[in-house]
Amino acid sequence: MALNMKKGAPAPSKAEAKEKALKAIRCSSHVATLNLTHVTEFHLLGHLEDPALQPILFGLFLSMYLITVPGNLLIILAITSDPHLHTPMYFFLSILSLDDNCFTSTTVLKLLTDIQTQSRAISYSGCMTQMCLVIIFGCMDDILLTVMAYDRYVATCHPLCYSVLMNPRFCIFLVLASFCVSLLDSQLHNLIVFQFTYIKQVEILGFCCKPAQILHLDCSDTFAKSLLTYLVAALFGFLPISGILLSYCKIISSILQITSSGGKSKAFSTCGTHLLVVCLFYGTAVGVYLESVVFHSFKEGKVASVMYTVVAPMLNPFIYSLRNKDIKATIRKLYSGRL
Repeated sequence: MALNMKKGAPAPSKAEAKEKALKAIRCSSHVATLNLTHVTEFHLLGHLEDPALQPILFGLFLSMYLITVPGNLLIILAITSDPHLHTPMYFFLSILSLDDNCFTSTTVLKLLTDIQTQSRAISYSGCMTQMCLVIIFGCMDDILLTVMAYDRYVATCHPLCYSVLMNPRFCIFLVLASFCVSLLDSQLHNLIVFQFTYIKQVEILGFCCKPAQILHLDCSDTFAKSLLTYLVAALFGFLPISGILLSYCKIISSILQITSSGGKSKAFSTCGTHLLVVCLFYGTAVGVYLESVVFHSFKEGKVASVMYTVVAPMLNPFIYSLRNKDIKATIRKLYSGRL
């Protein structure tokens, strides 16, 4: 069958035809694509909408950062300096405080620099590094809360075996395992991102390189990528929260069997602080997930992101210090110089 072709029009080469076919497969024809090998930087669009608000935003984020870091460091100092607090519960709390400081510093320091310099740009390598660190510290926060729920479960349901089950060697193993699992989560996301060939744009709708925002830049829609994405979400999201819920179901069941009202009150008080932190962490995390996957709302997404990355780590020291008598007593001793 003869083909209608314009005379004089050169036939496309095999390389050009392959390139055109690849782009047609990877992206819709209505989307302008960029070859990732030519991308040297991304632009963060989450904080430079109104220049008049920049001094206010800078002061607000700087204030929250200067509250978060010393607050968590004070918790760590109180736990390490008081021998009475050298227990598994406070050991995990000190690691959680350190992780919160690292998590906040990964995003807020870059944000403060961008506001001060009026810059939107972040290099490709800087964005990938920030994404990896956000995943590592965020996932470790997630797993540490699960570990702390297990610690409360053993203390409440098996008090006679607590010192044997939660021995120092096992506690250190749990922390190292949490870090290794977080590192694995980061590498799985890297495996997904480094498969990208074409992206839709270099603009990121946020103030940091969040994994969800980076994944949305890819214009391919392969089954393997979607499967791996949902698998990672299930392993590092659903399983930890399932472990927390199971632990607290056992804890509540055990507490309800206590006959004395004083015993019930003490048990609920011990677990209530951790449960409050869990609700704060997962409440903001679910908000970030819903805005990125379900609602695609930029404005609400920024609020959820700030709550997740800045406000939650800032409030944790206040929650633990105000609701925990041992921490408050140790901080008073440190303040008065008696410790």
